[in-house]
Amino acid sequence: MAHRGLGRGLSSLIPKRVSPAVVPPTSPVAVPAADQVHHVPPEHIAPNPHQPRQDFDHEGLEELVASIKQHGILQPLVATRAGGGFQLIAGERRLRAAKILQLPTVPVLVRDVQRQQQLELALIENVQRQNLNSIEEAVAYQRLVAEFNLTQEQLADRLGKSRPAIANTLRLLNLPEEIQRAVVSGKITAGTARVIAGLPSDQQLKLFRKALRQSWTVRAVEAAARLVSVRPYRRRQAGDPQLDAYREQLQQALGTKVRIKKSGPGGHIAIDFFSDEELTALVSRLSRGG
Repeated sequence: MAHRGLGRGLSSLIPKRVSPAVVPPTSPVAVPAADQVHHVPPEHIAPNPHQPRQDFDHEGLEELVASIKQHGILQPLVATRAGGGFQLIAGERRLRAAKILQLPTVPVLVRDVQRQQQLELALIENVQRQNLNSIEEAVAYQRLVAEFNLTQEQLADRLGKSRPAIANTLRLLNLPEEIQRAVVSGKITAGTARVIAGLPSDQQLKLFRKALRQSWTVRAVEAAARLVSVRPYRRRQAGDPQLDAYREQLQQALGTKVRIKKSGPGGHIAIDFFSDEELTALVSRLSRGG
């Protein structure tokens, strides 16, 4: 049975660019998350037995210790209740640093792993019965990735979908609210929305409104999108295919939009995120080198 009518605290669950006007509290993906931060003694938190990373860089840990000593732990650890204490899900380096500093407590977000299984089952059931629109489906994916520290590959395995299918659905959350509402109301298809999501942000609403006025098919939108985006992009990137390959590799690994700008031998990398939970997941993934 679909998990409807559980929509308390929706704003804490969905990316900030998805408003309740797009995904209402009655949506089956609007399941409340316990986002209250608990302050737990480090000795009450058991390490994650499934931690894939066994070798922790000593110098990097020393830098983290110095940072925490000066600024405190800025990002809460994630743990689940186990026995009379807690078992770590994410934040191994922060926990080790806290023990080195002999901190009395650390901030912890407590997650119920059974809720993850319940959300997965509810999502699978609703998708199979076509009870979710594409935006709701994307919100549910986002929650599983961010709230439970899953990679897109792990999510794809659990749901029996390909990783590109997961990534393409998640991209819908990057669209302006006007376009998201059009997907929910059926004014445009999810296929059309995915094409528009691949455009630069300043071009998305222009093409969307034109497609809506002229009742374009997905194929027509694809043709127009190529004129808007693909040709200029190819001109910009033609001189540096290696940079394009690096960008694609990072986007595949992180599951979000990445921009690389070179300036002489140096440059900078910009990584997009759309919620505190997604930022937490990105920081965790980058910290552990996964």
